[in-house]
Amino acid sequence: MSSELRIKKLRGSGGYVMARVTDEQQMKGNLGGPDLFLAPIGRLDADKISKHFCNTCEKEFEGAPKIEFENPNEEVAENLILAERGQYICNTCESSIAEYREFKKQDEAGDVGNAKPIEPQTETAPQVEQPQQVTESIPQPVEQPKIESSQETATRPSPATSVSSIEGRSVYDENANKIGIAKQVGIDSTQSMVLVITQNDGTEGSIPWKNIKKVGEVILLGNPEEIAPPGKCSNCGFSNKEGSKFCEECGTPLQ
Repeated sequence: MSSELRIKKLRGSGGYVMARVTDEQQMKGNLGGPDLFLAPIGRLDADKISKHFCNTCEKEFEGAPKIEFENPNEEVAENLILAERGQYICNTCESSIAEYREFKKQDEAGDVGNAKPIEPQTETAPQVEQPQQVTESIPQPVEQPKIESSQETATRPSPATSVSSIEGRSVYDENANKIGIAKQVGIDSTQSMVLVITQNDGTEGSIPWKNIKKVGEVILLGNPEEIAPPGKCSNCGFSNKEGSKFCEECGTPLQ
């Protein structure tokens, strides 16, 4: 593969840059269409960028935009580290031209596991464990999140799926309309998982991971059906002990 640098237009959600890139970088920026994109390439050296265009200013400028980045080295999933996140910023109006995320595996030979839980969920855990000594039926809600999380994997995708094989899959909304092509997994400003996509118009977009219903040959968006916890009565909603055959409240046979 040639290491010769070539000047290419690299698009972002808020503009583009003209930069000298290698064949390997061109392959990273090629998502299957005629355009090359800046986000998959990551951070370029400023001296490799000759011009940049800002959509907000509607103007092309000589030289590189401002490049800001940080290295959180944060574990966002099992065997997956968010090594760097940054953005290209217009020198004139401070608008974002493009954003990027770079991930790495702790064990390159291993698979990526489930995503790490977000902060608010871990803080509520001690509150549901406190009532365990009151009655035998109350501790059931404590076990409920564990059961739901294992069952949800049948209908909702794990973030691990997207990291290794989700790139290039078509993304459809709940009305079966194609809205773009999957590119990579990202982390938004609230530290929540998102799916970064290339929209039909060539711009970047992101979708909260919770809005992904299924991942197969294509990615389908929508609100996954809620799975009733074991022991919950379909008639009155009472949470019975696991293994109960009839509802302790109304006597309805349990599924």
